[in-house]
Amino acid sequence: MRIGTRLAALAMAGIMLCWPAYSQTPVSRAERELFASVNQERRAQGLPPLRWDDALAAAARRHAEVMAQHRSAQHGFEGEPSLSSRVKQAGGHFSWLSENVSQGPTPRFIHSQFISSPMHRANILDRDMDSIGVGVVERGGQLFTVEDFSQAR
Repeated sequence: MRIGTRLAALAMAGIMLCWPAYSQTPVSRAERELFASVNQERRAQGLPPLRWDDALAAAARRHAEVMAQHRSAQHGFEGEPSLSSRVKQAGGHFSWLSENVSQGPTPRFIHSQFISSPMHRANILDRDMDSIGVGVVERGGQLFTVEDFSQAR
C-alpha cells in the first residue's frame, strides 16, 4: 500500500552503524534482522540501503501491537488511524509512504513471505524510498511485523 502525494495499493556491522541502541530482546533482534534483510535485498539489486527512521519504527511498533491484539496482520483496523496519520503522530515527515505487514514464526519466514509477494517486494525495492522503520510484537509464538517505508521530506 502506497500513501502520500501519490496513492497506490548490511551485514550486521552495517546495521550497528544505523541501528539505535536498544536492549537485546528477541523482538529487537527480529527488527534488526528484518532491517538487514531489506537492505541486503536492495544491495543485491544495486539500490542504496534504507536509513533507519525512529518515527517510522514507532509507528510500525504501534501498528504491530494492534495487529497482535487482533491476532491478524492487516494494514488497518476499525477505529485505528491511517498509515499516514500513524506516522505523523509519531513525528514522521514524508513525501511518500508504503507498508508491509505480516505475521509468522521467525524473521526469516516473514522476510521470505515479503520477497515472494510482488507488492511487498516492490515496496522493499522501491527506488523512491530512502527510510524504513520496523516494528515487531510477539504474541502466542507469532511475530506480528510491520515495515514502514518513506521518502523523507
